[in-house]
Amino acid sequence: MHVISLSLNYRKATVEEREKVQFNEMELTAALHKLRSEKSILETVMLSTCNRTEVYIVSDQVHTGKYYAQNFLAQWFDVELDTIKRIIDVKVGDEAVEHLFYVTAGLDSMVLGETQILGQIRDAFIRAQNEKTTGTIFNKLFKEAITVAKKGHNDTDISKNAISTSYAAVQLINKIIERKRETKAVVVGAGEMSEQSVINLTSNGIKDITIVNRSQENAKKLAAKYGCTYAAMEELETHLRNTDIVISSTASRNYVITEAAIEDIQKSRAGRPLIMIDIAMPRDIEPSTAQYENVYMYNVDDLQGLIDSNLETRQQEAKKVEAMIRKSQDEFENWVNMLGVTPVIQALRTKALTIHEETFESVERKMPDMTERERTVISKHMKSIINQMLKDPIIYTKEIANDKQAAKKLQEIEMLFGIEDEVSEVREREMEKYRQETHKINTELAYD
Repeated sequence: MHVISLSLNYRKATVEEREKVQFNEMELTAALHKLRSEKSILETVMLSTCNRTEVYIVSDQVHTGKYYAQNFLAQWFDVELDTIKRIIDVKVGDEAVEHLFYVTAGLDSMVLGETQILGQIRDAFIRAQNEKTTGTIFNKLFKEAITVAKKGHNDTDISKNAISTSYAAVQLINKIIERKRETKAVVVGAGEMSEQSVINLTSNGIKDITIVNRSQENAKKLAAKYGCTYAAMEELETHLRNTDIVISSTASRNYVITEAAIEDIQKSRAGRPLIMIDIAMPRDIEPSTAQYENVYMYNVDDLQGLIDSNLETRQQEAKKVEAMIRKSQDEFENWVNMLGVTPVIQALRTKALTIHEETFESVERKMPDMTERERTVISKHMKSIINQMLKDPIIYTKEIANDKQAAKKLQEIEMLFGIEDEVSEVREREMEKYRQETHKINTELAYD
């Protein structure tokens, strides 16, 4: 079994490219099952955030799994396969496992140590579990990644003075605006990122905030929580005429603020500066709005340079988290490697048990007058001899699980004890069991 990660993130892809490969929350369930049905793909978890799209799979064949996962993304988003290969970062095995640990702990985020991604990974894993697209490997791996990320945030200072994309947006505003008490802000959206924007705005002295959202009820709830005003999306243009700042973070597939809307309000604003910060993915604000005088627009890529003064401290704390990750990663790899040696150990015991049974039957034929007690004593001592003979080989087999030449050494053990057929049978049974569980899950889903 091979763990493979496919990552589209801000390091390798532009905003425009990330927009094209972005799962809508409503389509994630269907996407999970579609990818899970592809050849050689046995488990899958996926998510999209404002800065990245992550796809994780378990495959029985590396090259086949990579191809079908990349081809799935190309077809799902109607993007050329060559483009997907160019902008997607693919990792296999230990590198894929390490990537998941780093992403979950916030060590691969635009803002080092941010905590939002931990919740997003947890939600993605829970969704995949509920949809039954995870199995033995991912149920273990994702729990380990989430556990070590929580420990990293709790036991170090990496997330102190919390910074997120929304916080970086407010830091940008602080650099531009001096008289914050008189500043008016509009927050478009009522989700987690919008709430963080409201928190960061108010904590930085900006109190005149209007929350605009398609669901007026959600806007009302958020506004009540922080003492803000709220408005329906149909009133957005009216509020754009009078505000100083706009922070937009919705899940809309289309532009929420268009060039035409900004053009309409220009005359009524009479040259008053308008700062618009788009932290949504796909983008909420049409890029061409930046052409107008006194309109200053920033997107998530522009925030990369606004890492706060605590970055050096966070980098030091990140080393502590990395040490935790290495320990957890080693433990996971040991667990996976033990899955590889288990068939050999089972085969050793199976062959030993067969030898015991055949030998004892031979003894019974030659000594038919044995009492029940004599049978019990002889059988017990024969088992004891076999167990003592197997003790050291089994210990050795377990110890080589993490050896770089484990596969070669395991093969030598199989040849030495003549258990090649038994090992093949055990592995085939395990694979058949895995296939049956997978088929059962697919059948259950077909009837849902």
